[in-house]
Amino acid sequence: MMRTTTGLPLVADERRLGLTRIVVPTAVGPVVARIGAGSGASGLVLIHGAAASWTTWTPLLQAAAIAGRPLSGVVAVDLPGWGGSPAPRVPLDAARAAEAVAEVARAAGLERWSVIGHSLGGFVALRLAATEPAATEAVVLVSPSGPAVVRAVQRPLLGGLRLPWFAGMRLAMRMLAAMPQEGAALLRVLDRTGVLSRLSAPLFADRAAVHPSVPAALAEEVRPRAFTAATAAATDADVQEWSRVRCRVRSVRGLHDVFVGRRDAERLRALLPDFAEVTVPDAGHFAAVERPDAVLAALDAARGA
Repeated sequence: MMRTTTGLPLVADERRLGLTRIVVPTAVGPVVARIGAGSGASGLVLIHGAAASWTTWTPLLQAAAIAGRPLSGVVAVDLPGWGGSPAPRVPLDAARAAEAVAEVARAAGLERWSVIGHSLGGFVALRLAATEPAATEAVVLVSPSGPAVVRAVQRPLLGGLRLPWFAGMRLAMRMLAAMPQEGAALLRVLDRTGVLSRLSAPLFADRAAVHPSVPAALAEEVRPRAFTAATAAATDADVQEWSRVRCRVRSVRGLHDVFVGRRDAERLRALLPDFAEVTVPDAGHFAAVERPDAVLAALDAARGA
């Protein structure tokens, strides 16, 4: 696979990408999304992970445009508590998040959709596909959090030993969440001194090749309470429900991803009727940022193109 683009920035102004900002009232509260020109009733729903927002997907959108195949019918969601969406009215788990995403997709005019989920957004994507089988045409998982993350939350000692970077980040977020203003003063110091950027290095295969806007956005989206709540929701996760997914599921995992278990693909393959994964050598946890071309290829495969 030829790498066509590198170092694409995150874009915070939706108008530069031909998108429109909308706010949709849902059962868990208002949800902000960016939507693009549609391809009728079918579109593409983008679900970010923890410590991120809709901008996670802007390198992917740019890469598609550069390749001469702009993505249509885009609905890029800010999950409740992240980006521009306020905190949810009730504790948010994958089920409530998926329901909110479906409400937003339908408010945007979609009747059917393909869905791409990154990291913990993969939980939401699979829940959406399991509960909306008639509407969900394909799923792409990008650097997905999977069974190993569930074990690390449910059994912190054993699971944490197998997924130490995730366990360490979860512990750090819990400590920050307990501090005044979620440790905002400390985070500002770490960001200003460049320490936060260096701490984010394990998220990428080559930190130097990533556009500076990416770690800057991560620093802005560090929301310890929201992160802690999102990971805590995995305590009640039932991965067996993913066996109800009926569409194709394709996964892109970076070889250097420190947040994905070594046997996650094997377990997903056992649960999902039509699953395949591609491992990308020069990517970490943010494959859609580091290798958007690989994610576009996975989208084609999931859609049967």
